[in-house]
Amino acid sequence: MSEQAGPRIGIVGAGAIGGFYGLLLARAGFDVHFLLRSDYPVVREQGWHLESCSLGTLCQPVKVYEDAAAMPRCDWLLLACKTTSNAELAPLLAQVAADNARVVLLQNGLGVEEAVRPLLPDSLHLLGGLCFICVHRAAPGKLVHQAQGSISLGYHSGPGEQGAAVLAEGVALLRAAGIDARGVADLQQARWQKLVWNVPFNGLSVVLNAHTGMLLGNPTTRELVQTLMEEVIAAAVSAGCTLPAGYAQTLLKVTENMPDYWPSMHHDYRHARPLELAAIYAQPLQRARAMAVEMPATRMLYQQLEFLQEGAVDGQP
Repeated sequence: MSEQAGPRIGIVGAGAIGGFYGLLLARAGFDVHFLLRSDYPVVREQGWHLESCSLGTLCQPVKVYEDAAAMPRCDWLLLACKTTSNAELAPLLAQVAADNARVVLLQNGLGVEEAVRPLLPDSLHLLGGLCFICVHRAAPGKLVHQAQGSISLGYHSGPGEQGAAVLAEGVALLRAAGIDARGVADLQQARWQKLVWNVPFNGLSVVLNAHTGMLLGNPTTRELVQTLMEEVIAAAVSAGCTLPAGYAQTLLKVTENMPDYWPSMHHDYRHARPLELAAIYAQPLQRARAMAVEMPATRMLYQQLEFLQEGAVDGQP
């Protein structure tokens, strides 16, 4: 594929997730533009540097910007920041969006699209993307990809009756870059399903300072992980979701086969960044309570994370 082929793509909030997928899109020849903050000077001079379990070493110059006003208008916009930055970055999406643009929220948690939709023009299409990947930012401009890399994409809202066509277009776009992408008919179910992994592993990695291998290698913490998973599954089922039989055990086996992994919330905590507590914990707990579903272990974990985020523990980063 030649450079400039296909739609123009903007990556907003490009950390590990945005850097990884944006780099693959750029490598495939798409016209990709990155809006960066702290990584801007390094990526401008050196491009992205990726060490990948499946792709080897990739070093590629890319088009980067510090200011959204300098970016061209994009047909596709991938918002790859944490949900804690959505209110700040949503106006920038509207600023750099082409007419009838597609906005994809590559984020975890519940209520994500519902919170962003009112901040966007009605003329833009909104989709959600769930990323199943082990990747982290080791240093400015340097990404380490340890496992997986797929995306489940779902349509949320937009003008007209174009949802199915826009979703198919998005899946095709990602696949053209070599990304394992699939469309999902029920975005909310996909978000609940991803939470079954995110709730235990993100929170426990912070509270216990433990990676996935440590959490599953100890019988007590393994049992706690499974308890948290079962609570999320119970809430998801009450919300009308249909999850595969034995889903918790399936996720445990998948995680056991992954390299030892520090989830993104652990990195946020160690670097004193805001934690995604609202989308990953508060929203599921609120919805579960409305359905009369109790999640005591999840609530306790959420309370511990709130305590840590408020800086009440000596030695917090």
